[in-house]
Formats: sequence, C-alpha cells, structure tokens
Amino acid sequence: MNGLFSNGQNNLASVGNGLTLEYNQKKQMARLYRRGQLIKQADLTDSTEKRLFVVDAVEQGCNQTQLATTLGISRQTIHNYMETKKYFGIEGLIHGYNPQQTKNRRKQRRLHSSKRSSGNTARKLEQLRKNKREQAQKSQADLFDISAEDKKHVRLKEQPYSEQYDWQYSRYAGVFCYIIALIHQWKWLDLIQSYVGVNFKIFLIFMLMAARNIGSIEQLKNVRNREAGLILGFIRFPSRTKLWENFYQIVHQGLSSRLLRSYFLYQLRSGLVSLWLWFTDGHLLPYDGKHQVHYSYHTQRQKPYPGQTNFVTCDNDGRIVDFEIQEGKGDIHGRIKSICNNWKDEVPFTAVQVFDRENYGTERFIEYVDQEIPFVCWDKYVDTPSLNRLSDELFVETLTFNDKCYKYFESEKSFSYTLDNNKPHENRSVTLRHFTIWNLSSNRRTCGLASPLSLRELSACDCVKAILSRWGASENTFKHIQNRHPFHYHPGFRMVDSENQQISNPEIKELTREIQKKNKKLTKLCKELSKAEASESGRKNSAFDRLKDEIASLEQEIKQLKQQKNNLPEKVDVSSLENYRSFKKIDNEGKNLFDFATSSVWNARKQMVAWLRDYYDQENDIVDLFYAITECHGWIKSQSNKVIVRLEPLQQPKRRVAQEQLCRKLTGFFAETMNGKKLIVEVGESPLT
Repeated sequence: MNGLFSNGQNNLASVGNGLTLEYNQKKQMARLYRRGQLIKQADLTDSTEKRLFVVDAVEQGCNQTQLATTLGISRQTIHNYMETKKYFGIEGLIHGYNPQQTKNRRKQRRLHSSKRSSGNTARKLEQLRKNKREQAQKSQADLFDISAEDKKHVRLKEQPYSEQYDWQYSRYAGVFCYIIALIHQWKWLDLIQSYVGVNFKIFLIFMLMAARNIGSIEQLKNVRNREAGLILGFIRFPSRTKLWENFYQIVHQGLSSRLLRSYFLYQLRSGLVSLWLWFTDGHLLPYDGKHQVHYSYHTQRQKPYPGQTNFVTCDNDGRIVDFEIQEGKGDIHGRIKSICNNWKDEVPFTAVQVFDRENYGTERFIEYVDQEIPFVCWDKYVDTPSLNRLSDELFVETLTFNDKCYKYFESEKSFSYTLDNNKPHENRSVTLRHFTIWNLSSNRRTCGLASPLSLRELSACDCVKAILSRWGASENTFKHIQNRHPFHYHPGFRMVDSENQQISNPEIKELTREIQKKNKKLTKLCKELSKAEASESGRKNSAFDRLKDEIASLEQEIKQLKQQKNNLPEKVDVSSLENYRSFKKIDNEGKNLFDFATSSVWNARKQMVAWLRDYYDQENDIVDLFYAITECHGWIKSQSNKVIVRLEPLQQPKRRVAQEQLCRKLTGFFAETMNGKKLIVEVGESPLT
C-alpha cells in the first residue's frame, strides 16, 4: 500500500470482510483496500464525499461498527446515510452538493431548491418505514386469504428442506425427533405459517434453543450454524442481525395471544392434554432493571421481589395446558376462574383444579362451588398435635403412591363467613370433603380438602392422589422445567406504562408507625403508674396524678390518629404523590412467542418419553435415555421426496434397541413438510465411510 503522505505517517485498520482502511493522522484522507487492492479513496474534509465513501464502504461489506469507530462517527450516523440513500437515492444523500467551492453555496442551494426534498429527513424515514410495515402486513393478510390449494404452492422454495443434497454431518441430528413429533402431533409448522407466513424460521430456532437448552439468542454464536441449519431445514442459518429483524417483524404484529390460543385449543380438541386434573402454580420472573415495576414474591428468599408472575397450568402427566404472565404478584384465584371460563365451551366437563395453600380462603371456596368448579387443595391451618393424637384405627384406607405408603380417612369440614356484620342472616357457608392423610414412611400427618361430590364424583382415593401430586417428588413439571429450558429468558425486552398505578397509601404507613410509637410510650407510662402511689396529702401535682393525665392525653391522641387512619383510602394513585415514579409494565409479546416454542418442546418431550416407555422398562433412567437420543450426532440427506436423518447408535444394547424403536415409531407417522417431503429418522453407522 502506498502512503497518503510522503512521510508515511498513516494508520491501518481492519473493517471486516477482508477490507482495510488506511487514513492519515488527522483523518483528512482515507483509502479503502480489499486484500491490498485499492477500491476507493476519499477526502474526508468534504462532507458529501465522506457520506458517499461511507455508503460505498458499507455496500462493499465492511463492518459498520468497526467503520464507525475508525472514522470517529456514530453507528447511527452510518445507519442514517444508508437509509437516506435507500429512500432518496444519491441526490438525497448529496443534498444540493456543489463541487465548485469558489461559488456561493447559498446561491446554489436557492437555484436548486426545487429539486431538493424539504422537511425533517428523520421524520420522513420514520413514516416510510411505517408505511412499509403496513404494506407488508396487508400483503401478508392478502396471502392468508387465498385458497388452501393456492397456499400449498406459495413460495415452496422457502419451505424447510426445499434444497437437495447428499449426506451431510450434523451434531444436532437428534433434534429432528422433536421436529417430526411437532409436525405430526401438533401440526406445528402449519399453525405457525398460518400466522407469520415465511417468517417461520425464528420459531424453529427457538425450538432448537429449548431442545438443547441454549439460554439466549446471543448464545447461538456457539452453535455450528451450518450443521444446525441443515437439521432445521435451511442451508443458510440466519445471522444474529437477521434473526432480530425477523423476530421484531413478528412482535410488531402483536399476534402472540391469538397464536397461543390456537395452540392450546388444538391440544384440547386433539386430546394431546388430559382433562382429568389441572395443576396451576405461579413462578417468579424477576426484573433487575432500573424502571419501577410492581413486586412479585420470591419463594426461596421469602421476600417481595420486583418482577412478574408466570402462571402455568399442567395436566396430570405434566403437559402444559395453558400459561399466562401477570404483572406483579398476580392473582391465582382469578387465573383459575379464567382458565375454566376460557375453555368451558371446548371441553365436555371442567377439569379438577389443583392448587396450593396460596389460594386458600373461605370466600374463594364458596365462589368455586357457586361457579361449579371442582377443586382439590391442601388444608392450610392444620393442628399437628391434634392430628398426632388421633387413633390409628381411624385410618382405614391404604394407598401406595410414588413408592410410599399412606393411610387416610375422609370426613367433612364446614366454612362460613359473614357478608355484613349488621345482617347475620346473609352469612354464607359451604361444607367440603376433608381428608386426613398419614405418611407411614415419615410418620407425618396432614390434611387436604376437596369440593363436594355434586361438582365431580371423585373417589376418596382420587382426591388423595391429587393432593399428593401437588407437592414433593410428584411435582416434577414445576421443578424440572426450569432446569431443562431457558425458562426466564425474555427476548425483545420492552417497557410500557402500567395500567395499575395504585400503591398502598404512604400516609397510612406513617400513621401506623406513629401509633406504634405512642403505644410503646403508653405501655411505659402504664408500668410507671402501676409502681406509683397516690398522694395521701391531697396534692394534685403528685407523680401519680401526672401520670394519669399523661396517659389520658396519650390515649386521646392515639384515638384521633386511628380515626384519621381509618378515614384515609387504602390505595392511592402514584400520579397524585410527589417524588414517586410511575410504574412500568414489561411487554410480554416476545416472551410469549418464545414460551410458545418452549411449551411445544416440553409437551413433545413428554409425549416422546411416554412412547419410549413401551420399549424401555427402567423408569428411573428413561428421561436420561430420551435426552441421550435427542442429543445424538448424525447425518442428514435431502432428496426430492424425502428427508432422511441417521442417528449414531447408542453403545448399550438395551438403549440402542429403544432408540431404534422410537425412531421407527416416529418414521411410521409419515410426517410431511408443506412441499410434500416425508420425514424419516433412523439409526445406523456413518454413510460417509
């Protein structure tokens, strides 16, 4: 490379893609080279020539961040240059540039003003991008309105596995089992493409992340792109920039709620989830950012923590039936009612709702009975010493559950509450089934509750099993889903104004603190009064009389403070207070899309483990066997009418037989892509040797 100046005081900087930028010390001149060959030279003191040089460098493929750092400009400036050329062309980028510096620039601008665009360019670019999004959504809506026969032939070349190639190695071959199960059992790709069209790739990548426990999109940099792309059905794995662009295109459409409802509804109608027992529990999604958000509850730390609550409902086999993310601590009582009401018209009968002590309460029990919602839960207020004094002869029924022995007996327990103290005739009451359970293994006793027989004719044994399934070793779904999936990952984090700006009245807190202080002082004065003796001389300024007067005055003050406290509203809006920030709410559109893929993978895993039980009799090892199969390396071949994936065989003979049987079962479904290719998975040695 020749120096820009004879003294050779030049700097060289790599700007990516084999490009090198040479510039002098003051960054007045610059040259762009590709592998030593000069491409372009520019005078950076000329603003227009600098713009053209930057745009050409980006179009040549240089890294925009490295270019911005080298030239001392911002990344946003380069983006503005590219957008201006994209929408307004070279003329818009030049803006009436006059190469003859001796002429009057103001005069030249006046002469050519009719040819120049006017107004704020940034606002124009914003409007153009908005129009482009609206046009894309309209085109997509028109696409979905075409007939089913025409839709089958739309962009077949962009469907997964559209290319043809011979055997290729991939260390992600085991993920193909998930793809076959999701396509056959859940019609997964058909559902996704009915909402997002050809932008389905991001969901396949989310599926890969959940299947291989990849914590975030950023961690995809550790994935072998070509090998993963082959298994997912596309040769070219999208770059991180393209992934985020694809992701935000879907997020801006706001379709997650409709997509989730369609997915959950299909599961119910197809019998992919059970209608027997539904377990609902809340899980903290913590937030550690700078914005003010409502508080949830951290169970492990046993204290409030800023964040959201993810309510997940599973069936008795651990499959996810429904989920919803609520702001702050959330309302599990309202969530259970919402689940029953949402799917009431889609199921023949309401599933038995199982929940923990958090949802315990007389009013809630009565409301469930009034709305004909069957339920089972633990009894919250249990007198353990009284239970231990019960005669062993009362426990007449025996049950073995999770390799543990239990005894139990059934009784009744009544609950009542008063709507209005002035109207005792309006009292409400309900009688529930009460079960006393004795764990013979640990010699511990506890109690559970169930709704009346009129709501659902459950046997006593079924009720006890449901109670025991909600806690301990049986609660596998809630405990293990966080270990097997990136449960807390939230792509596309965005904050919006919360609709709930109510907080506990801070004046009540101050008055409570003041009342406590005065009560403490009152207690001290009462102790002093008990030790003082009345004066026999009749003096009125004795210590005894003084203490009595102070106590009377203090009691009056406490009474006034309590009256003042009772007159204050319990909740106030933060906008009416000084030095209080308004609450923000986390936008969960991107989180719902990611959790949709996570839930799909989890349910597919549950289904395939159930199939695997027919070929493998060691229950303690069956889940590990399944993960060993889905993490196998292998080879893939795409032909005109089928896609074949061959997994490397497991070493142990018994495991290999189960692996082969599962692959045969998956192949026997004859699952097909939209372009008509059959999906086949098999076990064998390398075809490349």
